[in-house]
Amino acid sequence: MTPVGIAAALLTSVESRLDGADPDVLADLARARTLLHGLDDYVARCTSPASPALVALEDRTRAEPWEGHLEQEMLSGHVEGAFLRMLVAITGARRVLEIGMFTGYSALAMAEAMPADAHLVACELDDRAAAIAREGFAASPAGGLIDVRVGPAADSLRQLGADGEWFDLVFIDADKAGYADYLDLLLDLDLLAPGAVVCVDNTLLQGEPWASLSPTTNGAAIAAFNARVAADDRLEQVLLPLRDGVTLIRRVS
Repeated sequence: MTPVGIAAALLTSVESRLDGADPDVLADLARARTLLHGLDDYVARCTSPASPALVALEDRTRAEPWEGHLEQEMLSGHVEGAFLRMLVAITGARRVLEIGMFTGYSALAMAEAMPADAHLVACELDDRAAAIAREGFAASPAGGLIDVRVGPAADSLRQLGADGEWFDLVFIDADKAGYADYLDLLLDLDLLAPGAVVCVDNTLLQGEPWASLSPTTNGAAIAAFNARVAADDRLEQVLLPLRDGVTLIRRVS
């Protein structure tokens, strides 16, 4: 669910309850609904198709009977995967870190744009999700570039820092309450190469940070994270309304 998708559903609901209303009002509502409802599909149709390995991994993820805190909606998906792949390609990133891998769609999408001597470290807490990711990676030549680290992401980051690792690009898509801590660890442990880009997912979180009077715990965490980033004069950032929101961050001082 994205802000655009939620808005489209709300307009459809309102439209269905306005039988007999002014025709001009109904026409405007229908136009607004059409604009919103068709946007995500149109963007997907105009985006380069995913590789067969990514399509298979998405199908495998959607077929899995997820329970508890995991759900198929955690999958990055076609458009965001293509965006991440493009980001790797245009930045020339050779060392990539992902915090929150799930079943590996975004990791594999990024790896597909990396040269054979590049390296991607993907951190995932859940063993089951990591196992599915490894299956998907094994079916793709690019999967050999991915080093999966299972366990708490903060522990993995501290170990990477102790090992002297650094990264050109970091993608964060993990527990929302941990976002600020992950960013601090990246900065404090010198895990970012000069000019590195940090890409953070779900920074619009279904519109909760600005349009909810009673946001969920995750919505409140994202609102706090966005405010914290905006107030940090070491950083420059732009929030893009791609799907559920993607923020690009770079250190400037």
